[in-house]
Amino acid sequence: MDNKRCFLIGHHDAPESIYPALQKEIERHITELGVNEFIVGHYGNFDRMAARALVTAKQIHPEISLWLLLPYHPAEHKVKAPEGFDGSFYPEGMENTPRRVAIVKANRYVIDHVHFLIAYIRYPGSNTQKLFEYAKKKKLQSSLI
Repeated sequence: MDNKRCFLIGHHDAPESIYPALQKEIERHITELGVNEFIVGHYGNFDRMAARALVTAKQIHPEISLWLLLPYHPAEHKVKAPEGFDGSFYPEGMENTPRRVAIVKANRYVIDHVHFLIAYIRYPGSNTQKLFEYAKKKKLQSSLI
């Protein structure tokens, strides 16, 4: 089976009110689009909601996998993947990336290696907005929550 990967990005202060729409979009990606691998970060409310929705989805769809994106080298900044995750992922070639741009560079790397993007954009002109636009230019199938 070919892996179809989806990355989820959104603002750290995403409101809890988007959770049902996020769950619905994740379910659609699994059942209609055949996504079987998801990647999510861990630095804000959107990431926490995405992780919670995906861990719940794994109970219904045990064939999916869930990976935690690590923007900082694991030897420098140890992070244990939370329960329900299949592991963590540190992008190749990021070892010498300055900390101030590590998250943006890691996100861009993932966008370059996935098929789908689910995003929540609260602030125009933000890095999340720029990454969404970058994904559209790459012709990724992108969904906004």
